[in-house]
Parts: sequence; C-alpha cells; structure tokens
Amino acid sequence: MTLRHMIIFRTVCEMEFNSTKAAEELQMTQPAVSLAIKELEQYYGIRLFDRIGRRLRITDAGKHFLQYAIHISDLFRDMETGLRNWGTRGILRVGASITIGSQFLPGYVKAFSGVCPGIDIRAVVEQAGRLEKKLLANELDCALTEGIAHSPDIVSEAYMEDHLSVICSAQKMWRQGQVISVDEFRKQRFLLREQGSGTREIFDRAMEQAGISITPIWEAMSTTALVNAVINGLGIAVLPYRMILPALKRGLIVTVDVQGLSFRRNFYIIHHKDKFLTEAAKSFMELCRNYETDHSLPEDKGLLE
Repeated sequence: MTLRHMIIFRTVCEMEFNSTKAAEELQMTQPAVSLAIKELEQYYGIRLFDRIGRRLRITDAGKHFLQYAIHISDLFRDMETGLRNWGTRGILRVGASITIGSQFLPGYVKAFSGVCPGIDIRAVVEQAGRLEKKLLANELDCALTEGIAHSPDIVSEAYMEDHLSVICSAQKMWRQGQVISVDEFRKQRFLLREQGSGTREIFDRAMEQAGISITPIWEAMSTTALVNAVINGLGIAVLPYRMILPALKRGLIVTVDVQGLSFRRNFYIIHHKDKFLTEAAKSFMELCRNYETDHSLPEDKGLLE
C-alpha cells in the first residue's frame, strides 16, 4: 500500500465514486484505477466500496479510510510545497470568526506583515462552524474563533479574554450600570446574533445554564444592525463589549448588568490536531497571543456609519 493508492482512492471519492472520471483526473486508465482499489481492499482485507449495479457506494470502512487518506495526502502535499518553495514567498491561510475578523484580524495581519513580509496571508472571515469545516478539510492552517471547537480533531487554545455586554437604548428607562433581575431581563425583546456565531453560542449557553428560554425578535450577522436597532429602542442586545464602545462613548446606549448572569468568554486559536504547523503559522499564533500586551486594542470607530 502506497501514497499513490491513497491518492487514487481519494480521487475516486472526490469524483462522486466514478472510477472513469477519476482515471481522467489522474491521467490513468480506468482498469489501473480499479486495480489500485482492489489492491487496497486485498491489503487490508476489507471492502472499501460496495458494487451495486455499475455504481460504487462507499462502505463505513471506506469512509474511515478516506479520513486518513485525506490527511496523509494533504500532509504530503504540504511537505512538497514547503520544501519546493523553501526560502521563497510562502502562503499562510488564516480564518477568523466575524467579530474577531472585523475587530482584530486587520491589526494581527498588519503587525505580522511587518515581522514576516515574505509571507502572503490569505484570510477568510466566516462563522466559527464553517471555519471548523475548512480546518478539517485542510483549507486553513489555523483560525481564530469566539468559542471552543466542537470537533475532537481540532485543538483549541484560549488566547484572550473578552465579555459580552447587555446593551439598551439610552432614550428608554435604562441607566448606565443599572442592575436588573433575571426575571426583568427575560421579559425584554431580544436582538441577537445569528445561530452558529460564537457570540450567539455564548449567549445561548448562559441562558441554558440559567434555565431561561429566549426567542429573539431579531437575528442578524451584523453587529452594526443590532446596535442601531437598540439605539432606536427596538429591544436589547447582548454583544461583545469592544464592538459597542463607539455607541457607548457617544451616549447612544447604556450597558446593564443582570443578577447572577455572566457573559465572560475567551477567544481561541484553533487548528487541526494533525496539521503540520509551519514556522510562519507558529509565528502568527504567537503574535496573536501577545497582541493585547504589545499593541493597543482596536475600536470600531465606523460602527454606526
């Protein structure tokens, strides 16, 4: 069994289990592809595919083998790329959840470019769940999220502490720093981030622990939309403190505390447990760990524009 066998098997799966298309992709003959699959099955003594009619259907054993084939072939590709491009301009693929991507990632990238100008950073800003999928598919080297990863194949390391704030319109009955009861809190009209976001996950976890059920009247991917809705008295929101600072300083909103509830959280650096981390990736992760100490934290001055 060789790396070539793994690549052939993976290609058959990626070509929708069509060995003819896989042969074309690999510039091989179809019988050679079929022979490689047969050799794999004989080597391990298992069925990787069921042959139903003229179609291949992957077995449970095949699905398990595919996970290994993907990671091993990707690791080999990373090695080839890294060695062949040694000393030349490299690429670092970084992901960030929406809050981190809009507030912190630009500063991280700017600072890193000053330290490692030869590295080209390719950034993706998406929901944390989508970033996890990209890490598992080896489409990213590392990512920065507002919550711990769910997959056991992903390593999560807390690198910075943050908290969410309950914000209300300054034009309503609320006072800055006011403390309200849980019962009063649960009666409000809630404007929340969308399901799947790290901010929403922290909120939902706190509500679950407190035994509170909340049905939001608004859900949005945009923090700006939620802050502006609060300013206009449409309800209250629970958002990252650093994201609401501009509106807070302008006196457009106030923050309140809720008895017995805490919305503290950590930001995480995440990567696949089997990912070979290049020196560039390690340097970027180290910069993120130390950024709060070495640099002033950003404020989104254009939040309400």
